[in-house]
Amino acid sequence: MILLNPVVLSVLTLTILCLCRIHVIFALLLAAIVGGLTANLSLSETITTLIGGMGGQAETALSYILLGFFAAMIAQSGITEILVQYLLRVMKEKKFLLIFLIAFLTCFSGTLIPVHIAFIPILIPPLLILFNHLKIDRRGIASALTFGLKTPYMVIPIGYGLIFHGIIAKEMESNGMPIAMSDIPLAMSIPAIGMIVGLLIAVLFTYKKPREYKDIDLSKTSSLPEEETAAGLEKQKTPRTTFEKRNHFFTIIAIVVAFVLQLTFESMVIGAIGGITVMFVTRVIFLESGEKVVQEGMVMMGVIAFIMLIASGYASVLKETGAVENFVNNATSWFGDSSQLVSAFVLLLVGLFITMGIGTSFGTIPIIAAVFVPLCATLGFSPLATCALIGTAGALGDAGSPASDSTLGPTAGLSVDGQHNHIWDTVVPTFIHYNIPLLIFGTLAAVIL
Repeated sequence: MILLNPVVLSVLTLTILCLCRIHVIFALLLAAIVGGLTANLSLSETITTLIGGMGGQAETALSYILLGFFAAMIAQSGITEILVQYLLRVMKEKKFLLIFLIAFLTCFSGTLIPVHIAFIPILIPPLLILFNHLKIDRRGIASALTFGLKTPYMVIPIGYGLIFHGIIAKEMESNGMPIAMSDIPLAMSIPAIGMIVGLLIAVLFTYKKPREYKDIDLSKTSSLPEEETAAGLEKQKTPRTTFEKRNHFFTIIAIVVAFVLQLTFESMVIGAIGGITVMFVTRVIFLESGEKVVQEGMVMMGVIAFIMLIASGYASVLKETGAVENFVNNATSWFGDSSQLVSAFVLLLVGLFITMGIGTSFGTIPIIAAVFVPLCATLGFSPLATCALIGTAGALGDAGSPASDSTLGPTAGLSVDGQHNHIWDTVVPTFIHYNIPLLIFGTLAAVIL
């Protein structure tokens, strides 16, 4: 019975625990144990597999931690205050314009400036006071951020999108259905329209009502006191404006260096190290304050990094047991003589369950393609339709999983003052407003193409 499949039981456990406000770390651990035990692994074998699989996201976790340190330094430089003051003057009561601007700018984080979620802890916390002033429901902001993190890689073959499309093309070809890279944007354009519809509904309808938040001074909770930063120490020696200009100049240089190194070496770790080095060498942050910067950075990104490690181990438990393949094979028995419309919808539901558990669209594609390609060929789907199904199924989990960086990133920026819940204010809203449209538009794409 498919409902007793380890993947189903494990994902349901993860979902229920998260909805009950159990922290995602504990929820992932317990869900992994449920998945392992129901797949006839012993408890020790499950934990061993979990720990062994954590290395799959080691580089990502390290890059997030280092970018957290870098973000803490940038925040301490005061450069974000300039942006906040500018937005306060320009936006005033234009809250919808501000939300759509955030969604638009976020689109660049995975394409032209591939920093992914690292920009969020830098940009969003200083804007919380502005959001409060405009009485913006932060669930709308979370929806805008997740939109910008997901939609570009689905349809634009630049940055992370180039990687995503490359994985789809490679896996489809290896399973007997080659497709040109240039055709993938066309296949994914209809699901991307679903993302746009979801964003418009979230911002203009669901979360348009004013929501009250308390103004909390984040500097009082900072682990890096102002007097221990270069700016704070220098105030005693030089005029404030002179040092601030110097401070901001070298901060911009550090950001450019980080960006160039990341593109040159294709490594966020190297980019972050370069930016941190510039901040220390130019004395924007003193070396003596290094310990405080580390504390600040760990608060920003450390939890996300650790969740990504556990999520990688959790995915290993599901994959190593063979439960994913069994789940997909059992699900295909539902088709029978069903129409392409019904078959496409069921395939996407299967993909949703898989990616909800694994939490990464990129890592799920090889698993999905191995089963979807031959099945779609049997059901008469064209290569474009098959591509749309595979790409949409992979993207579904990014907004639906509590362990996805597309949901963890927005929470990292919006929850710094303790007034934004990861599950109920980020995961549930983005699941509703993006996964439902993706299921609908992904199904339509499979039938039309």
